[in-house]
Amino acid sequence: MMESRRAFGQFVLDPARGLLLRHGESVALGQRGLALLQALLDAAGGIVSKTELMERGWPGTVVEESNLTVQIAALRKALGRTPDGQEWIATVPRVGYRLVQPSARSGNAGTALPARPALAVLPFANLGGDPGQDYFADGVVDDIITALSRFRSFAVIARYSSYVYKGSFTDVRQVAKELGVGYVLEGSIRRSGNRLRIAAQLVDGGGGAHLWAETFDGELGDIFEFQDRITESVATLIEPHIQTAEIERSRRERPGSIAAYDIYLQALAKISTETEKDNAEAYALLEKGLEQEPDNALLLAHAAWALEHRHTMGWPPLGPDDVAECSALARRGLEQAAGDAMVMAHCGVALLQTAKDYDWGLAVLQSAAEANPNNLMVVVRAGIGHLHCGSLDQALSHFHRANRLSPGDRGAHFSLCGIAYVEMMRRNYPEALAWAARAHASNPNFDPILWALIAANAHLGRMEEAQRYLDELRKIAPGITIARIRAGQPARDLRLAPVFEGLAKAGLEEG
Repeated sequence: MMESRRAFGQFVLDPARGLLLRHGESVALGQRGLALLQALLDAAGGIVSKTELMERGWPGTVVEESNLTVQIAALRKALGRTPDGQEWIATVPRVGYRLVQPSARSGNAGTALPARPALAVLPFANLGGDPGQDYFADGVVDDIITALSRFRSFAVIARYSSYVYKGSFTDVRQVAKELGVGYVLEGSIRRSGNRLRIAAQLVDGGGGAHLWAETFDGELGDIFEFQDRITESVATLIEPHIQTAEIERSRRERPGSIAAYDIYLQALAKISTETEKDNAEAYALLEKGLEQEPDNALLLAHAAWALEHRHTMGWPPLGPDDVAECSALARRGLEQAAGDAMVMAHCGVALLQTAKDYDWGLAVLQSAAEANPNNLMVVVRAGIGHLHCGSLDQALSHFHRANRLSPGDRGAHFSLCGIAYVEMMRRNYPEALAWAARAHASNPNFDPILWALIAANAHLGRMEEAQRYLDELRKIAPGITIARIRAGQPARDLRLAPVFEGLAKAGLEEG
């Protein structure tokens, strides 16, 4: 298969023809220069080690490092300077090189897509003094790097780059600068008798502020189970913290930016409030982003999510046929997904909820969960797929896993609400009420939680409580009816009948 053309700044690299073009004019580069440039572009702004570059430039040949130095110098000369005056190729001391991303202040800042945020996981310090524990700390870090690499919302620096810093006490901000990353995960290991303690913290590479920290304690005898638990927990918790930090950074440093990445962050913040007004504003933003980048999988998936959520909640439509538009966005998103679990998850639910394509939707959601079992939203959405048209036992398993991985965290109401719905479908109303109440405490503005609270209370004869929650629902969703709610739900079978029956008992109008 022929490699596709790669654009950066004013350049286009055409590997199939062995050409580098600047504004359509050929730039003189030798075969090795083209190979090195291709390697740097493949890293998407990340670091490429000297060893890897020499293998790409001189495959199967042992050469002196000075040959690489000469080729990099020639490549820099051919490329010239970036629009904001930097070298295109930055040296990362002791490690390798990376291709610099142009500053947002450059001339095409209005349409350029900023690079994904990047994270480096440093070797964990062994504080116990026993060199024999190094293998465990290194194993934990290796597993964490592998697990975090499944996330496509940020890039993770390869192990060989971050391990250059093993045993050193370099300032985290200096490490972040040298590796070209915005975030650094560091930690330590300490053994006391038969117990191990692992401490991990996520640090903002720019200012050195701690964004998240956690301590894990376990028995030495359960060392591999303990290692798995740390990996799972860290991978699950890091992503939302980076996402939150990026949203705040965009608001602070790039207010009003119309770059696609910033549009995505602005829209994500609005979708996450789960209110009708913010949802409409988020969709309008995503439409602007798609005008610039119609094949951007992230924008397509979130636009599908926004319309799917409106349809599911029974909110007023935004266009002449939101269902058809949502389905089209989801299909386009899957075409561009390239294995991104989050894109697959949003598009899979859209296919299931709006297009009523149950088999395909569930298959996409299962694939997403396999691609990244540590992404909470992905796990929850796989549970939603099973809730509506798969196995209720599998749905419960996904929801409990999500709840165990991130108890009380942002988004916990999804898994708690999911458990409540499984119990509703099994007509176990006391359990459904208990889980729905926990979900409501986590997020009082999520319509399906109120549906469950109304229905469960009505089935249990607690009409006063059912009426109170019905009044609450009508405040946040004026004009809501059972027909509008039913229209937004998959209708493969009668699983949701207990919910609709309970809503009718409480007095919600049919249509």
